[in-house]
Amino acid sequence: MGSFTKWIGAGLGFSLGGPIGAALGFAIGSFVDGFSEDDLTEEQMEYQRNVEKGSIETDTQSGDFEMSLLVLASIVIKSDGKIDQRELDFVRSQFLNMYGKERANNAFKLFKGIIKKEVSARQVCIQVREHMSHASRLQLLHFLFGIAKSDDFVSLSEVEEIKRIAGYLYINQYDFESIKAMFYNASENAYKILEIEKSASNAEVKSGYRKMVKKYHPDKLQGLGEEHLKGANEKFQSIQSAYEKIKDERGL
Repeated sequence: MGSFTKWIGAGLGFSLGGPIGAALGFAIGSFVDGFSEDDLTEEQMEYQRNVEKGSIETDTQSGDFEMSLLVLASIVIKSDGKIDQRELDFVRSQFLNMYGKERANNAFKLFKGIIKKEVSARQVCIQVREHMSHASRLQLLHFLFGIAKSDDFVSLSEVEEIKRIAGYLYINQYDFESIKAMFYNASENAYKILEIEKSASNAEVKSGYRKMVKKYHPDKLQGLGEEHLKGANEKFQSIQSAYEKIKDERGL
């Protein structure tokens, strides 16, 4: 257990406490006898002491983003009343790609415990939005749509759950529709991705593109570590592809 809790404490900040910390404690307790969420208290107190001394930054750590993903992913996966193996496989594959085998195995071990616990999406999102930048919250949403789409069918309940999470994260309707459109092939989705109307002028198309490039540029997520930039690059590529599609249609 020592190496596992050391792994947790080393990469986490704000997520050691609050509802995310409680979910982590429950998850660890599900496979470590005698462990409870109270055992994370010492790590949390140490983190808080370091914050107060100014010896660490209070910005989101890579591990905080990771744990937030795990908890929110568990909520989305359960939203349609069943746990689909393809969705679990997607989560595991994403973590393998981002973190490598050892860290991914630890994360997925936690995930299998977290998914057994009922968690308040609202309380988790309040904790997340107090500590994460807007760009990081958009990245969370992108990952959640990837999970929902991984079984080749996004149910209405999953879309509604992600929309509810977006609201709790203070992500507006335009940003929600933009990210959602990245996972569908409908003809008007290129416009939705750029957050413009199909009737937009050519100048408005170019302006919309520049705005989205600025909003979704991977550099905004540099603080989360290299492992989280893959998803950011996927979003950025969706912006580029949408713009190219509209240019081709209009002969620009």
